[in-house]
Amino acid sequence: MSTLSQLMWVEKYRPIDFKELVDQKPVVERLTSMLESPGEMPHLLFTGPPGVGKTTAALCVSRAIMKDYWRDFTLELNASDERGINTVRERVKTFARYVDRRVDIPFRIIILDEADEMTSDAQTALRRIMEESSRFCRFILIANYSSNIIEPIQSRCAIFRFTVLEKENVVSYLEKICRKEGVRCEKAALTLVYDVSGGDLRHAMNLLQASAAI
Repeated sequence: MSTLSQLMWVEKYRPIDFKELVDQKPVVERLTSMLESPGEMPHLLFTGPPGVGKTTAALCVSRAIMKDYWRDFTLELNASDERGINTVRERVKTFARYVDRRVDIPFRIIILDEADEMTSDAQTALRRIMEESSRFCRFILIANYSSNIIEPIQSRCAIFRFTVLEKENVVSYLEKICRKEGVRCEKAALTLVYDVSGGDLRHAMNLLQASAAI
């Protein structure tokens, strides 16, 4: 069995271009316009419910800017797991200050998933780091609730609000996966998967893969 076939479907079918995101047309249009001048990109804050494409969009932005070097110049952290001030001061600050001019990239990117779970002290430290490293680093903060992000950080970011995914679009996406995986599944069953997942596409894909394995 190939490595690709063993992947979790949420990774195997993760879009690599934000134009492939399910729904989120307003977000995609703004990102497309912004990336016409990538060197002028501000810090970004992606906010909205779980499983609607926030992290995927952040990775797509990194790919669009860094091309083949995106893995080398992108640091992805889950802030809910590593929310102490030491993480912000050590890992993030060290990465943000490291400059590599071997390739022509405008800046490094730090993706902080679940940033709204960070402690107040960690967010205050992060704000200072964002200011100090703005010449050579951009942050993409991902949050379910933007209200949990302190105002001084919000004011330094372009805010993108992701919306709940439409049922018909999620079902259509799941149907496409079923065709590619050779899985027979009734539309009514996929609609039930959507309902159970609450519109969380990541959760829906995991449910679908688990069901297909039975």
